Amino acid sequence: MAKFVFVAFGFVFGLILSRSGAADYDFIQRMFLLESFQLYGIIGTAVALTAPGLWLLKRYGKTLDGQAIRITAKPYHKGNIVGGAMFGIGWSLTGMCPGPILVNIGEGKLYALAAFAGVLLGTFVFGRTYDFWQKRLDLPPVNVSTGTG
Repeated sequence: MAKFVFVAFGFVFGLILSRSGAADYDFIQRMFLLESFQLYGIIGTAVALTAPGLWLLKRYGKTLDGQAIRITAKPYHKGNIVGGAMFGIGWSLTGMCPGPILVNIGEGKLYALAAFAGVLLGTFVFGRTYDFWQKRLDLPPVNVSTGTG
């Protein structure tokens, strides 16, 4: 049942991205060229709606087994700057970040497959070269486990 709920939320999120134009290449390019500010409004609305929800989750949230939800701050390191810059450049060039890539594939836009391949390749290369980058960017160690469930 829980998996169905997650799939349903993902479907609704993708539908919202699609219908709002937030997954449209031209729409995103107009945002980055400062020709249209509508997408900034969409992002601002998402932040304004999410922030109180996260606050409530941190304050009153419980896991399915009744334990308090703990959301810890992520450590700051040079990798945040490099990764953020790479994310922004990729988003600007392709007009897509991970969510809209899947939305564009779902809409039948074949060019999104190239962006998806780039995400997969970049993730693979980063994973294979993590030790190299960890030393140079002061990245945290990777915790590898099989999980608890």
